[in-house]
Amino acid sequence: MGAVTRAHFEGEAGPNGALYAGSPETVARKIASAVRAIGAERFDLKYSNGTLPHEAMLRTIELYATRVVPRVRELLAESGGADRADAAAAS
Repeated sequence: MGAVTRAHFEGEAGPNGALYAGSPETVARKIASAVRAIGAERFDLKYSNGTLPHEAMLRTIELYATRVVPRVRELLAESGGADRADAAAAS
């Protein structure tokens, strides 16, 4: 495949890409959008790809649990997907 370009990364990290990267709000909105779009009841996330230091990995997991998951639940509840919100965000 070759080296990933900045443009490719930005496309994948953008609203329609496969990477869930950015602030907790950005990640939560992207997860909620994906859950709504496909009617998912579960969402699995890989916390790192590459050589993320251990402390940064722990911080990522902490932010996911304390900021992203609650926000996903809020966003889905606002759009009428409360049942999916609990199932998807808890996974």
